[in-house]
Amino acid sequence: MSNTPATVHPIDPVSSQPSRAEEVYAQLKRDIADFRLVPGDRFSEHDICNRLAVSRTPVRQALFRLQQEGLVEVMFRSGWRVLPFDFDRFDQLYDLRMVLETAAAQRLCQQASAESSPLLEALKERWLVPAGERSSDAAQVAAWDEAFHETLVQAAGNPEMARVHHEVTERIRIIRRLDFLKQMRIDATYDEHAKILRAVLARKADRAELLLRSHIQSSQVEVRKITLHQVFLARQAVGG
Repeated sequence: MSNTPATVHPIDPVSSQPSRAEEVYAQLKRDIADFRLVPGDRFSEHDICNRLAVSRTPVRQALFRLQQEGLVEVMFRSGWRVLPFDFDRFDQLYDLRMVLETAAAQRLCQQASAESSPLLEALKERWLVPAGERSSDAAQVAAWDEAFHETLVQAAGNPEMARVHHEVTERIRIIRRLDFLKQMRIDATYDEHAKILRAVLARKADRAELLLRSHIQSSQVEVRKITLHQVFLARQAVGG
């Protein structure tokens, strides 16, 4: 297991068991996302129980959930192991995201009411702002970026499309948030979101689709590079 110290968020002992399982899941996923648990690290359920001061049941529930997401695997008689990031699976999820978002943009551009949509109005207030009013907080921009894309899909008016898109968003969050570690990527996100939004509001479907594809592909390439670099640095730190 990595020797990098982890920032542990205390688990509320009064919470119900499902809530504890959710918190254990969130903590372990943060540990993997922040490379405190590095691909290849091995650990036992007992390790996690001791570290988070919880019983075995919520730990096991959290680990099975992470296993379903392809982030960990159970080792026969030897605990659990953090799996390498499966970029083929992430690429498939990004492909699905692309299909859903471009379809949503097309639908929006066909709706005469899009310009007056409260959802799109909220996006205008957040993303069509002067450079001096932009946020430089990476975590905040990562959350706002997710909200931008989810809101576009929601505004298209197909709840099932929005539901599937939300599931994709949940599954790629672990690497997608890395896209905002550099200010230049935050600036690019503001610029690109503004162009996409203006194209949608102008009902220029082809332009909106082209801009969305370019935006998503750029982010996909960037997060792959950053993820590989972060894994390398984490392994170097452990080895040192």
